[in-house]
Amino acid sequence: MTVTPSDISSTEAADLAVAAEAADDLDLAIPEEVPTADDPSSRAATRDLDGVGFTLDEFAALLSKYDYNFKPGDVVNGTVFALESKGAMIDIGAKTAAFMPLQEVSINRVEGLSDVLEPGEIREFFILSEENEDGQLTLSIRRIEYQRAWERVRQLQKEDATIYSEVFATNRGGALVRVEGLRGFIPGSHISTRKAKEELVADFLPLKFLEVDEERNRLVLSHRRALVERKMNRLEVGEVVLGTVRGIKPYGAFIDIGGVSGLLHISEISHEHIETPHTVLNVNDQMKVMIIDLDAERGRISLSTKALEPEPGDMLTDPQKVFDKAEEMAARYKQMLLEQAEDNEPMGVTVD
Repeated sequence: MTVTPSDISSTEAADLAVAAEAADDLDLAIPEEVPTADDPSSRAATRDLDGVGFTLDEFAALLSKYDYNFKPGDVVNGTVFALESKGAMIDIGAKTAAFMPLQEVSINRVEGLSDVLEPGEIREFFILSEENEDGQLTLSIRRIEYQRAWERVRQLQKEDATIYSEVFATNRGGALVRVEGLRGFIPGSHISTRKAKEELVADFLPLKFLEVDEERNRLVLSHRRALVERKMNRLEVGEVVLGTVRGIKPYGAFIDIGGVSGLLHISEISHEHIETPHTVLNVNDQMKVMIIDLDAERGRISLSTKALEPEPGDMLTDPQKVFDKAEEMAARYKQMLLEQAEDNEPMGVTVD
């Protein structure tokens, strides 16, 4: 139908005049590659989404803020929203919920997921693998704990710390313990106790670090060194102690001096030459020995009876005489060390 001027009221005519003036002030040229008013995408981009309160363009911009390019090795925050028999479903902001298998829930042995996780909990997760055919990522807590455990034991080794750990198994080579959740090994030669190895299970032992190697997955510890260090804090070079012969080797004898073992080397038994320690010593012999060296880093205590001999060869002919005069000879030894230390002191500088 054609509208004539007579069909328009005076009010409508005034409104049309205002609209015409406004149109004259606008640049109505259509720029290149910009959708026209007839383009459906233009209308959709500027129209509010039903019930949401923002446009499709705004929604797309919001989605672009989320990074879906997750990679194995990434550590991400996630929310636990379901615990299942074989694992947990985790929301990490990916397009599909991620999955964490039961065996990846902890570095320690657990009975079930509920021992470690609960629905709604927010925490860090390690991405183990690429998306599967369903677009699902596999996550791990155990891997994060594993990495942090190695960082912790490296720091403990750097600090030369003494730790306490429970023996959970033994084998032919030594004993097994766990440190920060990692499996550690104590070689038999570094176990200092009268117990049989099998009887150590469930015992808590003081330990020192011998080797920390994440690349080779080697964590080696020493019980002997921890005990020696503790004992060393109460011992000093030149001190006479009572000990018991616990073992004899071609190169010397191992002497128990109050729970720790010291070595009486064959060259430190007597001033006279000895073919074998067996000619002088027997297992379970009680004797006095003098400490001549304390090596805390290697966990070794070196002993001597040679330094206690009043006359060269007394350990071969009259060992009791050596033991009776042990303190007297040790005092002379300490005095000798003191004099040597004074002789080695730098000379004072005189200023005119």
